[in-house]
Amino acid sequence: MMPNIDPRQLKSMMEKMGIKSSEIDANRVIIECADRTIEIGEPQVTRIEAQGSVSFQISGNVSESSIVAKVEITDDDIKTVMDSTGKDRDSAVSALEASDGDIAAAIISLKG
Repeated sequence: MMPNIDPRQLKSMMEKMGIKSSEIDANRVIIECADRTIEIGEPQVTRIEAQGSVSFQISGNVSESSIVAKVEITDDDIKTVMDSTGKDRDSAVSALEASDGDIAAAIISLKG
């Protein structure tokens, strides 16, 4: 906030400029990224509308956690491993999962 300005005066000034703000009673805010998840506990969330656009100001207890990407294993990958090794479907799937979808590594692990 600006020093020596009453919050009510500040809100009034913002409204005169066409800026509307409102508090949102939130329990938790979660932001999902490609490689991690950001969680904000006990958040203080303010919705701000100005010039036809809406934005949010969020503060609170922040914690982050990494996302472990699950590899998609296709039927073609499984068939390739089965054909190359002569192993059954379950063995091929297990080898592909263990090698994070790397077909060559799966084949080598089943042959070795």
